[in-house]
Amino acid sequence: MNFFNFNGKIFSEGTSVIGADNRGFRYGDGLFETLKMKNGQLINEDEHFARLWNGMNVLQFEIPKQFTPDKLQYEIALLLKKNGHENTARIRLNAFRGSGGLYDAKNYFPNYIIQTWALPKVNGALNSNGLIAGIYDKAKKSCDILSNLKHNNYLPYVLAALQARKEKWNDAILLNTFGRICDTTIANIFLIREGIISTPVLSEGCVAGVMRKKIIQELIRFQFKVEEKEITVDDLLNAEEVFFTNSIYNMRWVQRIENKEFSNVVTKKIYDAIISTID
Repeated sequence: MNFFNFNGKIFSEGTSVIGADNRGFRYGDGLFETLKMKNGQLINEDEHFARLWNGMNVLQFEIPKQFTPDKLQYEIALLLKKNGHENTARIRLNAFRGSGGLYDAKNYFPNYIIQTWALPKVNGALNSNGLIAGIYDKAKKSCDILSNLKHNNYLPYVLAALQARKEKWNDAILLNTFGRICDTTIANIFLIREGIISTPVLSEGCVAGVMRKKIIQELIRFQFKVEEKEITVDDLLNAEEVFFTNSIYNMRWVQRIENKEFSNVVTKKIYDAIISTID
C-alpha cells in the first residue's frame, strides 16, 4: 500500500483529506511540482523549489515562515522511506489554497499533498523507439503570467492527452493562442535543423521546465548552437530531429509527427554529452 503526506501527516492511499469547498478542487487554485529521486538524491531540487515559490508568489499565497523548501524536503524523505521508494522515484508535490469561496477564502496559506511512486532503475535512458506525436489544436495555451507555471488549471493538457490516447500517440503537442508551437502534455519541445537547436521562448506560453533550463545551459556550455524563439507548425514539420524533455524522462526523441519522420543522430550526441552531467 502506498501512503501520502497531507499537511505534514501521513495517510494511506485513498483516504479523503479535503472537503467539497476546497479552493484547489473548486477553482484549480494551486500549483504542483514533479521531482525525481535517483540513487537516494533529489535531482535539481533547488530549481523545482524556486519555481514553486515563484508560482506561489504569482498566485498571491501567504507563505508562513515555517513553510520552507527544507521542511518539504524533510517530509519528502520521510514519505519515500515509508513507501519504500528510497532509490529511484517520482515525487509529486501539490500546493493549493484551502477552503472558501472565490472572494472569502478561509486564509491564503498553502496546503500541500506529497505523493511518491517507484521508478525503474533504467529511467532516464534515451528511448530506443522514437515517440509518435500529434498536434492538438482545439484548446490553446495562453501567453500570460500563468503560462510558465505548473498550475492546477490543466484542462488544455487534459484534453490534449485524451486526444493522444484516442489517436494512439505517445504525446500531443499544444499550440498557443497565436497558433505557434508551445509545449506538449508533459514536456518541453526542441527542434534541430541545419545544426541549430531551437525551443519555444518562454513568452510563447510554455511551462518553464526545469529540464528545459538545464538542457539549454548545457547546450551552451558544450558549444552547441541553441536559440529560444517563436516556432511555427511549419518549422516543426521541417525539422530534421525533434526531442522532448522533462524532469522524469530527461530526453526522448520523436520518430514521427503527423506524416513527418525524424532521425535522432544529433539527439543521441546531445544525450551522451549532457544527460550524465545533470541526472
